Amino acid sequence: MTAEEIVTDPYLRRILDVSTQARDQCMKLIDLTEANPTSAPQLPSQEIQLELSQQQKLLNSYLAQLKGLNRNAVFEVRNTKQATAEARQEIDRLHLRLQNLYYEERHLRGEITACESYDHKYQQLPLIPVHEFLERHPEHAEDDEKTIMIARINHEHSERETLEQERQGLLKKKQGLIAENKKCKDDLASLDSDLEKFIDVSSNSSTSYERPVSWKVY
Repeated sequence: MTAEEIVTDPYLRRILDVSTQARDQCMKLIDLTEANPTSAPQLPSQEIQLELSQQQKLLNSYLAQLKGLNRNAVFEVRNTKQATAEARQEIDRLHLRLQNLYYEERHLRGEITACESYDHKYQQLPLIPVHEFLERHPEHAEDDEKTIMIARINHEHSERETLEQERQGLLKKKQGLIAENKKCKDDLASLDSDLEKFIDVSSNSSTSYERPVSWKVY
């Protein structure tokens, strides 16, 4: 697999192209220098020297481009690392938030399960059956289960208030009867006492009438 097949980023491909051009220019300059050595007894002609100078300048331009591209690539790598670190921090923050949401979800599901399984007091109320309630109150026939339950509880509350009022009325009546009965008992007790006194007085009077009389003869 060649470098062109491995490197797919456009910027890196440009660096690779400039690097290839700089390498080819180096090889060309080396070949030209070896063909025209400057250390020979006879110096290269003015035309050859001018060609060597132009090729050297061209190589320098390639190297300058390569340095600039390399510097930009280093800066780009730094920026990429910074962006990667920030993205990793954001991912960690989102992951932590997701874990908190999972924990909150489990907690809420547990609370919902506890509420659904809780033995509510209203479930122990002796409410009338639903069908009987709807027969008495057909206006709730289209309501949902929760609304019907609330209406049944309110109905039971109203019925109990009515029964409590009746109980209070019967209790007052009972207390009146008890007071009246006590008064009758007191009257009878007083009558018994008067009767006993009357009997005692009557008994004393009879004894006086039955006492023997002594006749004195002169």
